[in-house]
Amino acid sequence: MKTACSRAVGVIALWAALFCTPAAQAARVGVLSNNYAAATAADFAAKISGHTFTGVDVSTSVPALASLTGAFDVLLLFEDGVFANAPLVGNVVAAFAATGRPVVLGTFYDQDRSDVSNPALSSPPHGWGTALESIDPNTTDGIGVRTDAAGVPNLPRTLNTATIVAHPLTVGVSALSATTGFGGGNQAKSGTTVLATWTEPNARGFADPLIAFRVSGATCVIQIGIAPDYAVGVGTGYGGFTGNFYTVWKNAFDFGATNCFGAAPPNTGIAVPTLSGNGLALTLLLIVAAAFSQRRRFVRPAR
Repeated sequence: MKTACSRAVGVIALWAALFCTPAAQAARVGVLSNNYAAATAADFAAKISGHTFTGVDVSTSVPALASLTGAFDVLLLFEDGVFANAPLVGNVVAAFAATGRPVVLGTFYDQDRSDVSNPALSSPPHGWGTALESIDPNTTDGIGVRTDAAGVPNLPRTLNTATIVAHPLTVGVSALSATTGFGGGNQAKSGTTVLATWTEPNARGFADPLIAFRVSGATCVIQIGIAPDYAVGVGTGYGGFTGNFYTVWKNAFDFGATNCFGAAPPNTGIAVPTLSGNGLALTLLLIVAAAFSQRRRFVRPAR
């Protein structure tokens, strides 16, 4: 009897670990950028439910790690125009990720990465520091956003629906386009899980990741290849997008709020499946019934 019960407990624990994916928790999201941090936070707060958003201007100052870990569960980092403070900001964001708290990156993070060399940019890249660039999901394609033959960025981009992998980061995502550009320019690194790509290739002619993440030890970094401040309407040509823009970002924060639970190692992009409450209860009842059936087989009849 002891053996049968132990087996039942073990099986139940295994099923609970595999199938009881935690529901998305309310996350405190810090929105870090050199431009439009507050506007983006306000836009997401109005359009994305379940989380709180606070803008943090990092254009000339770097928040202390303790202040970030005390105030936020997830960080969103992006930039709008390269800025000299990027390496110091990247260092503290990498330290935040090292505590086990997820980080989300958005365009134009890639334009300040140390390996970009876009002649159309008005300023050279500053890099994000070795620590952050060693754990981010993507390198750039050498340019940072897709360009035309003259090196002018911001060509239109469209989600390649054939590349969508079922995962918490792609739930409800069936369409997305950046009709005036402001997306892409990346290439996945080894060990990165790519869950969707743009239809248009990157500047090197390879697949350009739209939704990707990378788990390295305690760190989980999610990278979305479109500008988070797109819908704010800032700058020339902004606001030209269609499809599931807010769903993509909500999924990123939902996934981050569960500490990237469901990132099936080794980063296969296969989501850990979930069961409804009724489905789980029925499954557990069946397991218990099977365990008791096993018990009856081993209990000796009374003499």
